[in-house]
Amino acid sequence: MVLRWGRLAGMTTRYGGPGVRLAGDGLVLREWERGDVVAMVELFDNPEVAYWTPLVTPFDLAAAEAYVDAAHSDNGRVHLAITTDGGEPMGEVMVNGKTAALGYAVGPAFRGKGLAHRSLILLTEYAHEVLGLERLILEIEPDNAASSAVARRAGYRLTDLPLITVTDKGRELTLTTWEHLA
Repeated sequence: MVLRWGRLAGMTTRYGGPGVRLAGDGLVLREWERGDVVAMVELFDNPEVAYWTPLVTPFDLAAAEAYVDAAHSDNGRVHLAITTDGGEPMGEVMVNGKTAALGYAVGPAFRGKGLAHRSLILLTEYAHEVLGLERLILEIEPDNAASSAVARRAGYRLTDLPLITVTDKGRELTLTTWEHLA
């Protein structure tokens, strides 16, 4: 089934088919492929990525293979590699259809090019218009200035909801909630 909306064009099928592919603003967001595992290690096996994201650390080949498998399972999430042409992955954006939470990470070598906010805008449009999610959220640590800037630039606004406290990888995190309404 081909879907067309706004400036996006995508195709959705079950795992094993071409999957979700979004294009716009100089980007192509596509599903992770088994051939991406080496690139994933280069993107995500990094102390800064480990600190700010829930990705496992170390993020080695076994972790990358498990991640690709999980991304293709029916877990209610859409994980998309950030590319400029459908080829080399530069990061990831994801949406959890059950919680309406989005996330993103860009590999250190690809930062400063606007990939995160442009990817977040494309995925936000997809989540609102195709998945039908009215309210989308981001949970960001207050001192993560780069991620807060991405959220703001993509049209998210900081809410006045109470801070969320969670523990991840043995570290207690305090998270603010950002939202985007359809």
